[in-house]
Amino acid sequence: MTAYVDRANLSVAKPIAEFAEESLAAHGLDATAFWCGVGEILDDFAPRNAELLLVRDELQSQIDAYHREHPGQPDPAQYREFLTRIGYLVPAPTAVSVSTENVAAEVAEQAGPQLVVPILNARFALNAVNARWGSYYDALYGTDAVPREGDLAPGAAYNPARGAEVIARGRQLLDTAAPLVTDGGQPASHADAAGYTVADGQLRVVLIGGQSAHLADGAAFAGYTGSATAPEKILLVHHGLHLEIVIDAGGQIGASDAAGVQDIVLESALTTIMDLEDSVAAVDAEDKALGYRNWRGLMAGTLTEEISKAGTTFTRRMHPDREYTAAAGGTLTLPGRSVLFVRNVGHLMTGDSIIDAAGEWAPEGIVDAIMTALGSLDDLRGELANSRTPSVYIVKPKMHGPDEVAFTAELFARVEQLLGLPALTLKVGIMDEERRTSVNLAACIAAVPERVVFINTGFLDRTGDEIHTSMQAGPFLPKAAVRTRPWLSAYEARNVAIGASCGLTGHAQIGKGMWAAPDLMHDLLEQKIGHVRTGASTAWVPSPTAATLHATHYHQVDAFAARAAIPAFDAAADAASLAELLELPLASPGDLTPEVVERELAGNAQSILGYVVRWIDQGIGCSKVPDIDDVGLMEDRATLRISAQLLANWLAHGVISEAQVDEALRRLSAVVDRQNAGDSGYEALLGADGQSPGVAFEAARRLIVKGASQPSGYTEPILHELRRAKKAGAR
Repeated sequence: MTAYVDRANLSVAKPIAEFAEESLAAHGLDATAFWCGVGEILDDFAPRNAELLLVRDELQSQIDAYHREHPGQPDPAQYREFLTRIGYLVPAPTAVSVSTENVAAEVAEQAGPQLVVPILNARFALNAVNARWGSYYDALYGTDAVPREGDLAPGAAYNPARGAEVIARGRQLLDTAAPLVTDGGQPASHADAAGYTVADGQLRVVLIGGQSAHLADGAAFAGYTGSATAPEKILLVHHGLHLEIVIDAGGQIGASDAAGVQDIVLESALTTIMDLEDSVAAVDAEDKALGYRNWRGLMAGTLTEEISKAGTTFTRRMHPDREYTAAAGGTLTLPGRSVLFVRNVGHLMTGDSIIDAAGEWAPEGIVDAIMTALGSLDDLRGELANSRTPSVYIVKPKMHGPDEVAFTAELFARVEQLLGLPALTLKVGIMDEERRTSVNLAACIAAVPERVVFINTGFLDRTGDEIHTSMQAGPFLPKAAVRTRPWLSAYEARNVAIGASCGLTGHAQIGKGMWAAPDLMHDLLEQKIGHVRTGASTAWVPSPTAATLHATHYHQVDAFAARAAIPAFDAAADAASLAELLELPLASPGDLTPEVVERELAGNAQSILGYVVRWIDQGIGCSKVPDIDDVGLMEDRATLRISAQLLANWLAHGVISEAQVDEALRRLSAVVDRQNAGDSGYEALLGADGQSPGVAFEAARRLIVKGASQPSGYTEPILHELRRAKKAGAR
């Protein structure tokens, strides 16, 4: 049971009170005034939060009624008129001019990968913050980015043939990012380098055969470590991203390299989102306090974790900054760590962290805003080691339309007043992942023109909301086919075009969603460059290794140049893209054959079970979950939402029956049990006897059978209820 202490007119869970009051004391802030201010914020904002949720429900009820009266693909003009009349679609602002100030260069001016990690796991958090720099050689050698067959198979010991392929690819990247020319003006390659030196502030390269070469663009040379005649690291810069050539003629790789090159290290995860939302299973005050403490530790630079590997234990810490001799002389210091955002929860859930004066659980999103801002004071009042400028970067997910964005801006302003922070310290990242935000994106940005530092397309949640919003229109296509329909390409293109037209360039990131297959790095290299070509300045990756590989895309394509080439977004473009965005991805007669239905039912049932059993039983909010073909995919609540909503839609329209759902869940439970056989803490979904469904199985079933009635199709209400029951030992 959660223990509470009385503060002002509130009951505060003891772990939350301890976190807050330690933070307040460290900065000389008065605890009594703080808790009184928290109470006032809850008095003012909790009722408004509830009203916004009622608006969601009312709009959904009207949309459901419309689709029952007009089943199938709606008439475009009639449908748009209906959405406008009920207030779902609002008039687009004539002009929006973003003016956000005090934004780190990594957010406003540079383009590169972005990690998203669960903040409750300190080890993952530290890995991510330290993923600002990554070994390109390791990323290639250790993954399927280089084929694993034949002569290139990794093997138990170092494979020189595989190593040679890695080195060749490294030189190709250097030729892309920092091409060479001979002193006679002919093109040259880093593959032919026999030595690197620095002379008169310029990089000099001796080629095999004796010729001398230099950089085609001298500005690409940023600095070095060691001596000018025998540098240890050569620092290059291209498209705003840095690369290091690491020279060590005594190293395993460098000893056999003509130039002594041991590695190429890439500036990789420029930014990281520390997640309190979809990738964590935070269901009570104990969980939330752990997240808040880890955030404060990251902001103070004090977070550590004891790591044990191969019988050795060591302490993992945040990396220091990196220092070089600048090309022009003097010292050049570059950040050693990723710039951190924190993702708060949305507006939907309440939690037991604080009980307000009326005896109600406080909205989680309001508590998150207060506590994560409080946890940021070590950065804001210290050396600005994270933000570089006096700002806190908060991603706010699952907002529905401009009124909810405006509510967040007002909440942030009150939190600034509570903590004595300058106005506009708390910046907001808008997750464009709900349909009502997508269709009103310009108006959403217009609600926070001085705070916005981020918009992105979260195609996973966006797919789930696409299904739920039009649940009653008819059966949807299978999950993969839903993403081939016009609405998704319009959504992705529209996000960048609107963001650019609203002036985000130079003030904020425009981002793209997650690569969900952490073991398929060859495919990542083939496909994720498409995000850069759209003009997005960042895109999500699931691991530090993936960040290093994705960083190569930003050398191949100048993201900001690609964005500048996008035609201006005008009224005509808006009308055309909005029409595509509003086309529903419904199935046509003949699409849903018995074979298609059975395959989709089995695949989604297995995915739901595989994710939920870890969430409920072990509190793991994000992990690599094998799919029905044993391919590991990164799963979080967004992927769960899609699977559950699709099956709920088919159940609502008679494509499948409840009996079929039950049979599939029971049958696929054995598959999930087998896939988790190596986990000593795993509990069988149907119990040791195979006949006793546990809490996790119940959660999976409810998510499907009751999916149509869940608010916006969200999974949190069911998951939180049953995870709390599991933790309490009630089941």
